[in-house]
Amino acid sequence: MIPSAEKESILVVDDAPDTLEVLRRNLASKGYRVFTAKDVAAAIKIIETAPVDVVVTDLKMPRVSGMDLIQHVRDNHKNVEIVVITGYPSIEGAVEAVKKGAEDYLVKPFTDEELFSAVRRALDKRKSRAAAQAASGPAPSPFLGITGESEAMQEVFDAIVKASGTTVNVLITGESGTGKELVARAIHYSSPRAAQPFVPVNCGGIPEGLLESELFGHVRGAFTGATDTRQGLFQAADGGTVFLDEISDTSMAMQAKLLRVLEDHIVFMVGSRRSQKVDVRVVAATNKDLPGLVAKGAFREDLFYRLNVITIDIPPLRDRKDDILPLLQHFTTKFARERDVRPPRLSERALEVFRDFSWPGNVREMENTIQRIMVMTDGDVLDITDLPPKMRFSALRGAGLNRTLAEVEAEHIENVLASVDGNKTRAAEILGVDRKTLREKLKRVRGDVSR
Repeated sequence: MIPSAEKESILVVDDAPDTLEVLRRNLASKGYRVFTAKDVAAAIKIIETAPVDVVVTDLKMPRVSGMDLIQHVRDNHKNVEIVVITGYPSIEGAVEAVKKGAEDYLVKPFTDEELFSAVRRALDKRKSRAAAQAASGPAPSPFLGITGESEAMQEVFDAIVKASGTTVNVLITGESGTGKELVARAIHYSSPRAAQPFVPVNCGGIPEGLLESELFGHVRGAFTGATDTRQGLFQAADGGTVFLDEISDTSMAMQAKLLRVLEDHIVFMVGSRRSQKVDVRVVAATNKDLPGLVAKGAFREDLFYRLNVITIDIPPLRDRKDDILPLLQHFTTKFARERDVRPPRLSERALEVFRDFSWPGNVREMENTIQRIMVMTDGDVLDITDLPPKMRFSALRGAGLNRTLAEVEAEHIENVLASVDGNKTRAAEILGVDRKTLREKLKRVRGDVSR
């Protein structure tokens, strides 16, 4: 018997109740935790919400076939192995099943030993692949501090390289949290200005009455509280780069003053009539539709064209799923290093949730989520239960709704029993019924009269 703490989980999928019960009993007798499903929709729901190591599935099933289930598992759960069983053997069927990703192919009737051997081979293959992944090395090296492997981010990297070789102004667009400041820094620090200052300014975070003074400085006595003369951020960035984040939040009056700086490369300190020459490259960023604001008269058209010499658009994380796993690896490694611990491993279920989540806050939200999880979780493996509630709930969507209430109840009873290793007293407590009621339900489900 396999020790309870290390039980490996098998999901058996077959539309024949008798076959399902026989397979469940036989596999459970070997110490496996066994889940059962009578159709593909139920099987997908279990895979998405419970730990499954191997799927044993029939091919011929109503509505959706086992071949479709194989394709779904291969597309979405790469660490789950598959064993196919069928009573309608054919060379073409075997070849197609193996091509789609099945580990083994059993023809009914097969012996118990053939079943056990096939499941064992599948589990051994899964362990070998997991070991190879664990030894695959450190997190991917970021490009100029930015992690991304998707085609969309490769285009961003190409644009950064081109922009860094010029002195023209750059406009970076993208939703909040996509990494616009990282792109601005990458442009600056890969350009000839890298040895000079990079000065970020959050235009939306500075009150309108103070923004001009912050950007251009002020002389003593220019306004109440100006007890001395102080340079602004443009003077501090002389020779380098000013990053104007949330440029769309500036007033029309401030936009006119920024336009003068871009056109003439001079600034006037608040309270002074003397101009100062500045050599500053401007990189601006916004999460808003600037052309739309121009059309509404809410943003100066001439300033827009001055800023928009080179535009770099950063796509949202939901549109570049290929970047999610590299980012996960990067952030877990980063925070593990900060805490001087080994990077945790995410379970397959947790990985699927990370891949499928919409990430409305983009990369920033993912970074904060991983940091919070690692602070609040002590284990070496991060599972779906360690994720924030809004992410856990997203993992439960998409279950099939075309089954009868009796089918759903039967499946739920079997899976609760599997989760507690067949302990009927504990299962009855979870289900909210007494043992007698549970026995009666089991009689209807599978003819189980054991006590």
